Amino acid sequence: MNQTFKLGLALFLVLGAVLLRFLPHPANFAPIAALALFSGVYLNKKYALVVPVAAMLASDFFIGYYDWRLMSVVYSCFLISGLVGLWLRKHKNSVAIIGGTFISSLVFFLVTNLAVWAFSSWYHHNWQGLLYCYSLALPFFRNTMLGDLFYVGVLFGLYETVLILAKRQILLRKTI
Repeated sequence: MNQTFKLGLALFLVLGAVLLRFLPHPANFAPIAALALFSGVYLNKKYALVVPVAAMLASDFFIGYYDWRLMSVVYSCFLISGLVGLWLRKHKNSVAIIGGTFISSLVFFLVTNLAVWAFSSWYHHNWQGLLYCYSLALPFFRNTMLGDLFYVGVLFGLYETVLILAKRQILLRKTI
C-alpha cells in the first residue's frame, strides 16, 4: 500500500469509528479496540497508535470529556491494543487475531475497572470494594468482548476480502 492510501484509510477509519460511537449501541460495544488492533496490523506503526486515540479524542469532543485520570487510562488501554496489533502483524492468523482480541478486551476490563475503583468514590478502597467493582463490571466486559470480536471480524474480514478480490482481479488482467 502506498502512503496516500494508508493515510486515506486511517482517516476513513477514524471517521467511521467516530460515527459508530454516536449510533445507539450497548454499553462498551464499540469499535475502538478493534480499530487499534486493525491499525497495528495493517497501517504504518505511527498510525497504529494515532488512529484509535484520534477517534477517541474526536468523538469525546462531542460526547464529553470526563475525569482526566480515567480518560488517560482508557486511552492507554487503546494504545496497548495498538501494540498488540503491531505484534499481530508478524503473527497474523485466525487464532492469533482472536487471542489478541481477547487479550485486548481483558486488559481493558482489568485496567479500566481498577482505575474506576482507585480514582472514584463509588467503591470502598479495600479488597471487597475492588471485587465488587469488578463484579458489577462483568456485563460491560461481556459487551466489550462481543463488540471487539464483532468489529475485529468486520474490519479484518472486509480488508482481507478486498485484498483477495483485488489480487484475483490483477491475476485476471494478466491472463487476458
